Amino acid sequence: MLEINPLSFPRPKKRRTGGVEAEVTGLNHAGEGVARVEGLVYFIPGALPGERVLAEGVESKKNYVRARLVSVLDPSPARRVPECVHFGECGGCRLQHMEYTAQLKQKTDLVRESLQRIAGLPKALVRETLGMSYPWHYRNKAVFQVGEERGALLLGFYREGTPVLVPLFGEKKNPVAGCLLVDGEINAAAKTVQDLLNRYAPGGLKAKRRPGRSFFRQVVIRKSFHTREIMVVFVTESGPWREEAALARHLTSIIPRAVSVARAEVPAGGGSLGSGNIRVVAGSDHIVERIGDLTFILSPASFFQVNPAQTLVLYRKIADYAGLTGTETVVDAFCGVGSISLFLAGRAGEVTGIESHPQAVKDAVKNARQNGVKNARFYCKDVEKLLPEILSSGKRPDVAVFDPPRRGLGRRTVEAVAACGVPKIVYVSCHPGTLARDLGYFCHSGYALEKVQPVDMFPWTHHVECVALVTRVEK
Repeated sequence: MLEINPLSFPRPKKRRTGGVEAEVTGLNHAGEGVARVEGLVYFIPGALPGERVLAEGVESKKNYVRARLVSVLDPSPARRVPECVHFGECGGCRLQHMEYTAQLKQKTDLVRESLQRIAGLPKALVRETLGMSYPWHYRNKAVFQVGEERGALLLGFYREGTPVLVPLFGEKKNPVAGCLLVDGEINAAAKTVQDLLNRYAPGGLKAKRRPGRSFFRQVVIRKSFHTREIMVVFVTESGPWREEAALARHLTSIIPRAVSVARAEVPAGGGSLGSGNIRVVAGSDHIVERIGDLTFILSPASFFQVNPAQTLVLYRKIADYAGLTGTETVVDAFCGVGSISLFLAGRAGEVTGIESHPQAVKDAVKNARQNGVKNARFYCKDVEKLLPEILSSGKRPDVAVFDPPRRGLGRRTVEAVAACGVPKIVYVSCHPGTLARDLGYFCHSGYALEKVQPVDMFPWTHHVECVALVTRVEK
């Protein structure tokens, strides 16, 4: 029997329902073990499929119970000892207690079951998840929260579902490790930044700060895996910070690859990097990344895939599903900085990218120019508004590529595409549930789902990315 640290997983502050033995049959979309006990579904963080566990109910609903894992009575062969000392605290790696090959199988099963349960689509259409040969230190970007403890500023991640900081650097039990998913140079840079923040805080730590809140909100660090350039962005409250230039000079002297240091001032009531007024403090306003034969300019607020190695796997699969021959017109909706658009442009006749974030569109235009791509254009407007206009104008694309946020497309956008009769849809999704819902909409609107390829962009987490191919059914 394996005893479980009761602090390892979050416990909702609700009435407890007592301990029960449960047989775990699978994982849900959040990476929690799923079991059925006396007609109720139990969600048990930390439990693995095939295990018999002792669980304590902590929150009861009509049809399910949220539970805390007390002990593992019969462990799964896939159970492993997590390598991170913070596992179960910060919530970033919900599957570090599971062997990697087993994770890939579970992610495949999750996508298959979502399609079958939500949309009634055949499980056989889902391919096996494509994993990584070395699934560690793959992230090229990290958003570190800033907190204070005993008069010192610390960088870390919030404990899941709380504003409680889990420090990642400078502890006796974990002096310099940082996050095992984040690139090693980013971890080292974050430790250096933490040290410098305590030296160059504005007028001392007690200045310009409300009780319980630091003047500093976040530190965002991004690295190019191609050039190894590093960007550091300080997300702070608005107001003067006379020491910022001195800190930037000191930082770049210690880390020569830190070629871009910026500050984003956010409103006092809240906010993050995307909502801030961003300005460069030292160096360049961007770093340069490469995917395949293409280079991309990344500014502080740019969205870009955080796993460069798997991004190339993902994009090659998108190109494969698009099946371009060099003459097709392509619409790339939610195009971000134009990475998918430009990856497909060399195989297409014309590509139109649509994105609502102004800076991302500016970056997309720069990226097209930098790569000598002349058959891609980009528009800054909501996809839900511009796409129907494009489709109703009679300019029907041969292929539409969608890479929406977690909320997915929704029925209205699907109906606009279907009304125009776009022959081929390539749908990229980070959420199996909304993917299944939207694929169901397509299949009820004159389309057929051909295949779905999951790609493991986020090893050791519960997230899974998918590429789906949908084609128009000829009547």
